[in-house]
Amino acid sequence: MSIEVLNESGEAEVNEQMLIDIASYAMRAMDVHPDTEATITLVDEPTMADLHVRWMDLEGPTDVMSFPMDELTPGGGRPDAGMPGPAMLGDIILCPAYDRKQAEMAGHDLAHEMALLTVHGVLHLLGYDHIEAKDEREMFALQNEILADWYDDLAHRGVAYQPKPSGAHAFPSAADRDELDKRMKQADNDGGAE
Repeated sequence: MSIEVLNESGEAEVNEQMLIDIASYAMRAMDVHPDTEATITLVDEPTMADLHVRWMDLEGPTDVMSFPMDELTPGGGRPDAGMPGPAMLGDIILCPAYDRKQAEMAGHDLAHEMALLTVHGVLHLLGYDHIEAKDEREMFALQNEILADWYDDLAHRGVAYQPKPSGAHAFPSAADRDELDKRMKQADNDGGAE
């Protein structure tokens, strides 16, 4: 796997090697061709808000956006779509400033939140979505399984980026994330106060 991280956010505390590690792990777990490439770009809140309105027609920043390059690989790279060859999988956009607020509200650190969102982004690049309830349950279960397995793999390799959290929202269901989204929107509407 070739994962490039572009930090355009101005945030210095993001561990770019951790993002590469979790993205590579998620892609391997999903049987993506080992020569596949992806980009993770970290942006500030105004940039994320601009992308969110331009591509999703939704106001304000968000935690993660994914831009798959499905035209290069039949089936968008999903492992159940046949044997995809090496290609550029796509771009994952993260917003550390927004993700930090979300992490605090969820009760874990920024690093874990960004690892979770990176797995979420990889799954979107592979064609998974959470529009329908059945697909949402499948995607979040897969996300949490990959994330938990990654922490176990880190321990096995003797690598530590951040401790594996055990809080109620560390490995969230779709309903947990919907509730967190509502709380984030309310906090934004209240001017940052919860």
